[in-house]
Amino acid sequence: MNTILTGDRPTGKLHLGHYVGSLKKRVEMQADPDNQLFVMVADMQALTDNAKTPEKVSANILEVALDYLAVGIDPAKTTLFIQSQIPQLSELTMYYLNLVSVARVRRNPTVKAEIEQKKFGEGVPSGFFIYPVSQAADITAFKANLVPVGEDQKPMLEQAQEIVHSFNSTYQEVLIEPKAVLPPKGMGRLAGIDGNGKMSKSLNNGIYLADPADVLQKKVMSMYTDPNHIHVNDPGQVEGNMVFTYLDVFGTEKEKIADLKDQYRQGGLGDVKIKRYLIDVLEAEFAPIRARREDFAKDPAAVMDLLKKGSQQAEKVAAQTLSEVKKAMGINYFAQ
Repeated sequence: MNTILTGDRPTGKLHLGHYVGSLKKRVEMQADPDNQLFVMVADMQALTDNAKTPEKVSANILEVALDYLAVGIDPAKTTLFIQSQIPQLSELTMYYLNLVSVARVRRNPTVKAEIEQKKFGEGVPSGFFIYPVSQAADITAFKANLVPVGEDQKPMLEQAQEIVHSFNSTYQEVLIEPKAVLPPKGMGRLAGIDGNGKMSKSLNNGIYLADPADVLQKKVMSMYTDPNHIHVNDPGQVEGNMVFTYLDVFGTEKEKIADLKDQYRQGGLGDVKIKRYLIDVLEAEFAPIRARREDFAKDPAAVMDLLKKGSQQAEKVAAQTLSEVKKAMGINYFAQ
């Protein structure tokens, strides 16, 4: 039996990059009876750099949950929960912090890159600085042995592995060492529609699961292609052309896509034609997801109730782990 932990920060609706990079894989994992899946709405992590705008986080709890349900994550098979509703995670974080030096956190490549990206300088919030330790608490609380991560998140998991080793060698063998589940090569990151880096909420270059058909169409028609492909008969470049990048990811008619690439390279195939084909491809996959999302959105109270029940289930598991941790540390003072 594998125990798997994964989740998302609720700072906005989820987009096709999330779908390709993680959501689709979660649904596959959920279908395997040998997997026990925990999916976390990571609101505490989101607050590490949104503490002064908490409404940005709280307003998106429901949105992320709707996206989960829409793609097929089933609360009857998967434990869906909200991070902040599991108090044991904060206590575990405190104990783990005593096993990690400031220098080690500072060396974490992911932390360094994100601090630079967010331009914190010396004003980096302490909570943001130590969130790799918090992630270790999330993972170990549920004794996850598998954690799906992107390549850029591997240093976070390595730090969790170090914490597990340090705890088990210092106290007792209580914690499970997690292993990374990396996406297939080329499937871990989806470029934005502008061709600039990955699809990102902050860059405003994403197509969202919640986007209506007309919005999706408008975004595809604005996609970055080949700026030198001015006339239909001009030879065009496929590499770096976002329409073909998306067709490679989402298209199922591989022979037809290969033929379109050849036509485009030779000249005689216009951008509008291939964009319309991509719209058809995306609608075939995402129209059913959008419809399910709209159905779930009709009863937000029911969705929040699902999250409440999932959080209660998750807390029971985390409480058991915390009890074992405190016993190993010798601080279960009032245990019977």
